[in-house]
Amino acid sequence: MIHSFDAYVAAALFSRSGSEPIFAPVFALGDGTVRFESGETIAAHDGAILCAVLHPSGEGVLTGGDDGRLVWTKPSGAEEIADLKGKWIDALDASPETGLIAFGSGRDLHVRDTKDGAFARIFRHERSVAGVAFDPKGRRIAVATYGGVQLWYARIAEQKAQILKWAGSHVGVIFSPDGRFLMSAMQENALHGWRLADGKDLRMGGYPAKPKSAAFLSKGALMATSGASGAVVWPFAGASGPMGKEAVEIGAEESALVTQVAAHPTGARVCAGLDDGRVWTADLQGRGVTFIKAEKGAAITALAVSPDGRLVAWGAEDGAAGSAGLEG
Repeated sequence: MIHSFDAYVAAALFSRSGSEPIFAPVFALGDGTVRFESGETIAAHDGAILCAVLHPSGEGVLTGGDDGRLVWTKPSGAEEIADLKGKWIDALDASPETGLIAFGSGRDLHVRDTKDGAFARIFRHERSVAGVAFDPKGRRIAVATYGGVQLWYARIAEQKAQILKWAGSHVGVIFSPDGRFLMSAMQENALHGWRLADGKDLRMGGYPAKPKSAAFLSKGALMATSGASGAVVWPFAGASGPMGKEAVEIGAEESALVTQVAAHPTGARVCAGLDDGRVWTADLQGRGVTFIKAEKGAAITALAVSPDGRLVAWGAEDGAAGSAGLEG
């Protein structure tokens, strides 16, 4: 299905419908609305949506906006979770394992519990919170900020963060599925990471553009990123992960850059969105690229694969969006 929303697509996600294991695309837009594939348009924010993730329940989406509000939106309507008047909420993650929500506003990291409305934690940083990610168990939170990444235990009120230092501005974070590695997207054209067992640094440079999107696939044995003319795939199998190993570039074309990547839930299969509006998928064993959206247009800004692996959804900076089936 193809859409034209006339607003920047901040996120494309797949929401579960009630208790049924049926997933449908949902799009969070720069005009403050959340659009469901079933046709509902919900005005979630008075201003732009800056970040969005699935609600821990899997039903509906959580969004942060420049109106300072954190909102849970379902086809039936929107529910306000938090209101930080006069501030922006521009970093967000949620854990289905623990039901916790973490969101950044300015220098503060806020933590809420979907199962306990009275629970709240605030962890302050010296610089702005630029990215947030829960570990696989939903117990620790990584915060990307200037000078490195800080790790917090989500429920402990009084604590000192574990600091993973690396010079420069860190703008996004992602844990490996086994929790052994933590990767950070840099403001420069590079990734940085750490092996958490000993704090060993992982330096991963050589990108022609900023690698803003990353996804683990093949049960964590591989990690794909944007930031090049193809999807850059790093090996993570073994105790040392990508240390001392080379990346492979899939689907490279001189005429375009990959802006978004998304992983298929099973196997070594990746989807990529390009800055010329196209979307493709590739099986890494065969290396062949199949275009899901061959028509060119505005740069792809959002990309997701459904949890059952049957659908891919995308959105672009001009409001173009859509979804299509994935074979195999």
